[in-house]
Amino acid sequence: MRLSILPILAIAALFSPVCQSAAGDGPRHAIAMHGEPELPADFTHFPYANPDAPKGGRIDYATQGTFDSLNPFIVMGDGARGLFDPYFGMNVFETLMLRSRDEAFTLYPLLAESIETDDERTFVEFTMDERARFSDGAPVTADDVIFSMNLLLEKGRPIYQNWIRAAERIEKVGERGVRFTMKPDAGREIPLLLGQLPILPQHAIDAETFDRSSLTPMIGSGPYVVDTVRPGELVVMKRNPDYWAKDIPSKRGFDNYDELRINYIRDDNTMFEAFKKGVSSIHIETDTGRWATGYDFPAVSDGRVIKEDFEFGLPSGMYGFVMNTRRPVFSNRDLRMALVNLFDFEWANRNLFNGAYERTKSYYDGSELSSQGVPASEAERALLAPFPDAVLPEIMDGSWKPSASDGSGRDRDFLRQGMEALTKAGYRLDGRRLVGPDGQPLSFEIMLNGPSGVPLATAWGRTLERLGIQASIRVVDSAQYLQRQRTYDYDVILQSYTSSLSPGAEQLGRWGSVTRDLNGTYNFAGVAEPAIDAMIEALLAARSREDFITAVRAYDRVLLSGAYVVPLYNPQLNRWVARWKQIERPETTPVYGPQFQTWWHAGR
Repeated sequence: MRLSILPILAIAALFSPVCQSAAGDGPRHAIAMHGEPELPADFTHFPYANPDAPKGGRIDYATQGTFDSLNPFIVMGDGARGLFDPYFGMNVFETLMLRSRDEAFTLYPLLAESIETDDERTFVEFTMDERARFSDGAPVTADDVIFSMNLLLEKGRPIYQNWIRAAERIEKVGERGVRFTMKPDAGREIPLLLGQLPILPQHAIDAETFDRSSLTPMIGSGPYVVDTVRPGELVVMKRNPDYWAKDIPSKRGFDNYDELRINYIRDDNTMFEAFKKGVSSIHIETDTGRWATGYDFPAVSDGRVIKEDFEFGLPSGMYGFVMNTRRPVFSNRDLRMALVNLFDFEWANRNLFNGAYERTKSYYDGSELSSQGVPASEAERALLAPFPDAVLPEIMDGSWKPSASDGSGRDRDFLRQGMEALTKAGYRLDGRRLVGPDGQPLSFEIMLNGPSGVPLATAWGRTLERLGIQASIRVVDSAQYLQRQRTYDYDVILQSYTSSLSPGAEQLGRWGSVTRDLNGTYNFAGVAEPAIDAMIEALLAARSREDFITAVRAYDRVLLSGAYVVPLYNPQLNRWVARWKQIERPETTPVYGPQFQTWWHAGR
């Protein structure tokens, strides 16, 4: 399929009458991307939730940045976190189905009590739970679903629009059913993605002004309602005592606090100081040095603060310096690959991180999806055959690794290899400056969101300077950073691409050609590469796990060969967590890592 080149349908066409009906296998309680759901229809709760968790108390979260909008579904403004996100929870707004964090990609009931599709996934039909209610008591209906799809298609974030455009028709079926008929090339993941879109109340939304930033709380169907807002600083949510889904299996053991407070803080160091003072209840640590030596304050010593190191089963993802190929300086792949190999990771790991990390070598390190160390199979080669120049030979045979130094910071061989690669890319030394084929010095700016990335950028810049490359560093505040990020107004940024066991349509937003020229997407590198589009299509179309792994490995090889990102290390977000003792958690940690929505206040 090619979602990236599908024309935008007129909204009216989405709701045209169905000409013929596809027969499915009957309504089911759950759907998995590949294979069967692990939990039976009569499951009582998710394995990683404690159905007997006490209710009450307050949780204080902290997040870096600011906000000027309570609408998280549009491009305009900085939407407040915690209203609708997988980190703090779907607290105000909900989706048709809820994703299990203990399976690769499986959905279970939420607003919809069942789902139906056929083997080819030519359609998907959701049946609404007749108990579902918005916080004002109004029922959540099939009409609200259709309204939400219409609204998000016209005015929502680009990623939502891409998912909805894959539907040829949407219609109401009976009193509680909504059927999406897919376009022939929509892909097998789209029915699951539609199940993760927010459902909004038709009776309480002004469609005309929906795409404008607003600090007026919106009505949702979630367990909490917005109570207090201090723009840019604080959002307080309080439990809805009449929350409709508190006893359904998918939500047992979730939403255990009476009050959620999300504090917005400008930088990471201030967040840590706030945690030490008890302003926030949980701190996600990403600084290896601080984790090793910074938790020496009294609350840790006397047991009031608990440190935990979680192990879970996700691929590494990719954390690194992203080069914006919209800038002419980064249009040369040979240059980008030379820059990839000029980050002295061994020195940085020793001097900045106490040797805590291994360098990332794949977008899916640590999983069966990784191409690193694995020669391309015949099936992979067949997928890649139409694009003979898309994958470098050393990446095709699985032997590629970023260049390594001796860790001294003065490795002459490391620098010599780097200079040879730059020469291959058409660059030469002119005095103390490296100049390109056009005679212009090679220089660029690294834009950072706050000061936390400065040591990494400085380490890279120090090596580049030795070869005549000027890499300046600009630290901006969160508001400016987000604005420039959305409009791709930068040369290089430091970015983390999280990963899952089931990468899918979100890859279009990160690397698909369709998003290169759309503001507000995650295509930070400005990629428009036919081989990447084709590999995304292949992984979306895969019917078996084997075919899926083949497609993702081929995709990994194309991304690595494109040298869009300077790989650093896996920061393993949510691995290191410190919490104040009154916050407790279930014994079981799911494969996707800690789920804070299942934690609770112990009342002491």
